[in-house]
Amino acid sequence: MGPLDETATELIDFRHSLHQCLNPWGDALFELCDAVLCSPSRVDCVPALSLEPEFRRSHGSLYKALERGGVDEDQLRRLLIAHRPEGWPPVFALDASTWARRDAETSPERGFHYSASQHSGSKPIVPGWSFQWISQLDWAHDSWTAPLDALRITPAENATDATIRQVLRLVAALEEGNGAGGSPLFVFDAGYDPIAIGDGLSGVNAQALVDQFQTSVPLRSGPTNGWPRSTTASRGAVLSFES
Repeated sequence: MGPLDETATELIDFRHSLHQCLNPWGDALFELCDAVLCSPSRVDCVPALSLEPEFRRSHGSLYKALERGGVDEDQLRRLLIAHRPEGWPPVFALDASTWARRDAETSPERGFHYSASQHSGSKPIVPGWSFQWISQLDWAHDSWTAPLDALRITPAENATDATIRQVLRLVAALEEGNGAGGSPLFVFDAGYDPIAIGDGLSGVNAQALVDQFQTSVPLRSGPTNGWPRSTTASRGAVLSFES
């Protein structure tokens, strides 16, 4: 069996295992996943995915699958961990992104969350849903990551407490799946509380790198034409935890 055959076999096994994570309405949900992945443009309208050739059912099946279908989250998480890229370091990044829902006033648990690309008035806050992702990183100079976990943080939850629970859950899943290949390092962007995270993860065999703040430092002083050139300096706190 050649490398291409092995890759094809691995992909077939992964897709078969993914289908088993979707129940009920697994067939429609599985085709919906294919439609999202194969869409030639940005997905701005979920119902429009029923027009993609990968979704071979009626648009009514799409609505029913989203309303009545289910995802075994624990099984899916174990599947993603089992298929992590080989040779990647045990470095995992956490960050949250907001799915803006400006006009969906009846959306359940809609809140106001930070958005880097959209604003309400003059502030970078929009109504919508906040999803926090954990993805494994590589040392390569590219944008490829391996998503392993996602969590929707509701307005009623404390974001720091939810983050700690999410990290603990992934650490336990990594240990169950024969470890992360070393002590995992979790990288947090600015805005996370390093003191609370350090306290919540005490006793865990893991490390954390928390970006505390960013500031602009002028490179020259005195009269200038226009704005002075500056550079951004970042400082972080490294926290280590051991069981």
